[in-house]
Amino acid sequence: MSNLSRDLASLRIERKEPPRRSRKVPAWLIVLLVLGALGGVAVAVLPKISAKIFKQEVQLTEIVLVSPAQASIDLSSTGYVLAQTVAKVGPKLIGRISKVNVKEGSKVKAGDILFELDPTDQKTALATAKAKVAAASARAVAARARANAAKTGADEIRAQLARQKKLAESGAVPQSTVEDLELKLKGLDAQVAVANADATAALADVSGASVDVGVYEANLGSTTILAPISGTAVSKPASVGDVVQPGVNTLVELADFDTLLVETDVPEARLNLIKPGGPCEIVLDAFADKRLRGEVAEMVPKLNRAKATGTVKVRITDAAEGVLPEMAARVSFLHKKLDDAALKEPPKKIVPANAVVDRNGGKHVFVVDSGKVKLVPVTLGAPFGGGFELKAGPNPGTKVVKDPPAELTDGQPIKEGSA
Repeated sequence: MSNLSRDLASLRIERKEPPRRSRKVPAWLIVLLVLGALGGVAVAVLPKISAKIFKQEVQLTEIVLVSPAQASIDLSSTGYVLAQTVAKVGPKLIGRISKVNVKEGSKVKAGDILFELDPTDQKTALATAKAKVAAASARAVAARARANAAKTGADEIRAQLARQKKLAESGAVPQSTVEDLELKLKGLDAQVAVANADATAALADVSGASVDVGVYEANLGSTTILAPISGTAVSKPASVGDVVQPGVNTLVELADFDTLLVETDVPEARLNLIKPGGPCEIVLDAFADKRLRGEVAEMVPKLNRAKATGTVKVRITDAAEGVLPEMAARVSFLHKKLDDAALKEPPKKIVPANAVVDRNGGKHVFVVDSGKVKLVPVTLGAPFGGGFELKAGPNPGTKVVKDPPAELTDGQPIKEGSA
């Protein structure tokens, strides 16, 4: 290498990068970022979780049935259809059911045979009692025969004794003959007494056994169980093979549907509006679109102090098929009878406007069911008062949430708040 080249090489500048300084994120900044993220998640998720866990306090209202005869109504109340003539059929003796002639829903007439119990035990007991009567009667007859025979012999001895006494007084016969006759007479008299006592005891046995015969005959008759009233079997009857006993088992319950009345409780302060024979309108929950005419049949002459109500019984005067005991009914007490034209107009089902919400692109209500709410779609008609006519949706009397909160969800637990 030339000198010039070495000189130029010596003049080269070495370029080395300076060491880099590491930049660390402060720990406090990391903590803040994590807490912020958790807070955002909590804000988004916790309301939904709490809505599922904690009970939302809400106010309730209900769907009502409004009668076209609203202007004539003095008072409305709810009640139930009840039969005034009912019978719980039970056995009169312990026994096993051998035959059943009735089923639930059967119509029977008074005196019809409903059940038959196995009569074997009663027949055996009756036969034994009759045998005791026959045996006691035979003993009584034999005892009477012995008594009569002994009495006849005693009478003969008594006559002989009288003759022999006279002869003994004259010395024609010895005194010992009289004494022998007297001893025989005493023995025969004793036999008469014993035979009479046996006859009396036997007759007592006849009387006691005869009573038993009567009891067992009655028991045998009780193995056939008859309908005490005409009516309909409203309960499931007992089955063949069941062992039943009095005061414990009800074999079947009968109700006379001709005596069906609606019983409803009226506040004591409003009983003055109820008049015997007064006109009524009745709507059964089972037939909500059908109105029936009725009249006040009677007022129960006793109030319920705890509830401050009186019970009013209302008779259905219109022909009504399908009415059954325990059906729920709404009774409107009117100051004017309904004519045929007014009766044909159907009642309107009204839902309060403040219970209707817009959810999922349609109208809904929150129905209360076992402490939870269920979102139910509804179809509304024309406005009516403070609500809407309900064309499709829950039945009258259904509890719904009033002014549902925006965060209320389907299936959420709720509790009724104070007004």
